[in-house]
Amino acid sequence: MSVARNDVVVMKFGGTSVEDAVAMNRTAAIVKGRRDRGLKAVVVVSAMAKVTDQLLACAAAAGVDDRKGAISLAVKLRERHLDTAARLVEGERLTQLASELHVEFDALDDLLRGIAAVGELTPRTNDLVVSFGERCSSRMVAAAFAQAGLRGTHVDARTCIITDDHYGKAAPIEPAIEAKLLEHVLPLIEAGLTPVMGGFIGSNELGITTTLGRGGSDYTAALVGGGLHAGAIEIWTDVNGIMTTDPRIVPEALRVKTISFEEAAELAYFGAKVLHPATILPAVQKSIPVYVLNSRNAENEGTKITALMAKCKSPFKSIAAKKRLTIIDVVASRMLMSHGYLKAVFDVFDKYHCAIDMVSTSEVSISVTVDSNERLPEICAELSKIADVKYESKKALICLVGEDIRGHNGIAGRVFSAVSHVNIRMISQGASEINMSFMIDEEDVEEAVRSLHRAFFADPDEAVFDVAARLVQA
Repeated sequence: MSVARNDVVVMKFGGTSVEDAVAMNRTAAIVKGRRDRGLKAVVVVSAMAKVTDQLLACAAAAGVDDRKGAISLAVKLRERHLDTAARLVEGERLTQLASELHVEFDALDDLLRGIAAVGELTPRTNDLVVSFGERCSSRMVAAAFAQAGLRGTHVDARTCIITDDHYGKAAPIEPAIEAKLLEHVLPLIEAGLTPVMGGFIGSNELGITTTLGRGGSDYTAALVGGGLHAGAIEIWTDVNGIMTTDPRIVPEALRVKTISFEEAAELAYFGAKVLHPATILPAVQKSIPVYVLNSRNAENEGTKITALMAKCKSPFKSIAAKKRLTIIDVVASRMLMSHGYLKAVFDVFDKYHCAIDMVSTSEVSISVTVDSNERLPEICAELSKIADVKYESKKALICLVGEDIRGHNGIAGRVFSAVSHVNIRMISQGASEINMSFMIDEEDVEEAVRSLHRAFFADPDEAVFDVAARLVQA
């Protein structure tokens, strides 16, 4: 039986939490606070803010034989990291860190030249290029922790996060990950050190670098937390936690104090950007609580995500919006009810690895929504062999998440009364008891969200929402 380590906390810091020397030192202070409370921290960091995008640009330039452009971008990245290092540490520690960074960036330059020479950028090579962001940031943060007396030590995440060969979005192999964590990380924790590793990156069983997909640093933290059977997983970002909706749309949005894994997963999938959807899976499997916290406001309690739903007087906990969706209508009046027809339709989407957000059927048609337009022409061409097909783009999905929605009488009437002035294209509740969703035009998103927020969060439950913060703002 696996041993629970309740004194171990896995702390993930996003790009804005390690974007420069000031942010990294702030991160060190937060980790020191945990250690002062007797906790043993394992730290997972993203690349410095915007670095992943710049590395992708380097790879793209090299892939079209723009060697000069690729190297020029890499030079700027090298300078940024070395400048940050000089502001972060000093003396022999700076000499050592600068040497490590030069080794990394020399390897990146060689890789970019190789891509340009071959004239082809493969998913495998692209993963290797973008891995340098986390490889460098984790070395810098480990050095900052050592400078701050936290006994920081760097761990190459690729020695622990073992995945399959699906480059760009690799799937973790959790038994292998747990074994590697117990081999490489647990001894460091027990020795009183603070291990620091990059998120997002891993390697397959042959040692070839892979990535978990964008936002994968959260996933890494959950995999590490699950593999070590930690007492808690903390996701440190630049907001106070999960909110009742996007505060850029509704400034009076409230912090949600506590929410269930299931509710958080729905919100993450349907547009709430605070949390990566896969983050919570390894945690929920082992009932490890996840906290979403603000590195710029470390005293804030954030949002606690647990296995059980908190009782709430309000029907909804939060409203999410997902834009840039497309509705595909598949109409075949004589075939809809025939055996195998639905399978034939969904096999097309499966063939092109196109995920579906929502499905609605009528007597003669199937309507689905997708968020990827990359293969839309091919999908529609293939569907046209078995049905009439049309599609509408620039749509958005509004998702309301809460406990036991179906148990609230008249809830659908209240929702659609609140947005009666907005044209609704599709509606879905289906089997879910915690999610009610509908499709509208992108241009109507902000008005719909504001109207719904006024209707359902005018009298919030103080046990679940941070009402005190609203009173302070008022």
